Amino acid sequence: MLPWLEGDAPFPPVETALKDPNGLLAAGGELSAARLLAAYRHGIFPWFSAGQPVLWWSPDPRMVLFPAELKVSRSLGKVLRNSEYEVRFDTAFADVMRACAAPRPGQDGTWITSGMLAAYEQLHALGYAHSAETWIDGELAGGLYGVAIGGMFYGESMFMRRRDASKIALVHLAHRLEARGFGMIDCQMRTGHLASLGAREIPRLEFSQRLAELINYAIPAGNWTAISRPLDVAA
Repeated sequence: MLPWLEGDAPFPPVETALKDPNGLLAAGGELSAARLLAAYRHGIFPWFSAGQPVLWWSPDPRMVLFPAELKVSRSLGKVLRNSEYEVRFDTAFADVMRACAAPRPGQDGTWITSGMLAAYEQLHALGYAHSAETWIDGELAGGLYGVAIGGMFYGESMFMRRRDASKIALVHLAHRLEARGFGMIDCQMRTGHLASLGAREIPRLEFSQRLAELINYAIPAGNWTAISRPLDVAA
């Protein structure tokens, strides 16, 4: 029986999550800032479709990207060095989320519901949710958003309107995080796209152990507003 969360009831231990579907841990509860932060501190994230109750997940294995292990292909390196773009942080958070929620080819609907939008905008206002945005010719061309707690960043979703725009944002984000002492980017589930950039799967136990250390790093929450310009990145 899948646990149902009422009020401020705590999450069940992550090791009790289902194996099929992989990582489904609990249902119910609300998308309040307090509930979301409690979830992320335990390596749990929400993922559900419109019309469903809130579903909470902790898959095993877990896809992660260690910033120092980021892989940049030769072709992407040329784009990073030579293209005309800016990467901005936290200047268009709501726009990034809405772009991530937009319909995509081969997908029916989106898991980024209006409730999700409102919840993460609240986290953004509190200084925990952030966006990395690639701007080309004055327009938002791609980017991603996620949640930062201590030295841990939880990637949520990405989008692109111009070729390589989401990758550009991710590379700049990884460099920013590494420079500021962040140790791990949570990618949740495996994708070939993320694997090509250096992300890899680790056991949930290892993920939880690393997480327990990283979330206690003394990196304060707050707005990240900044602009990054082309990087000279070796392939």
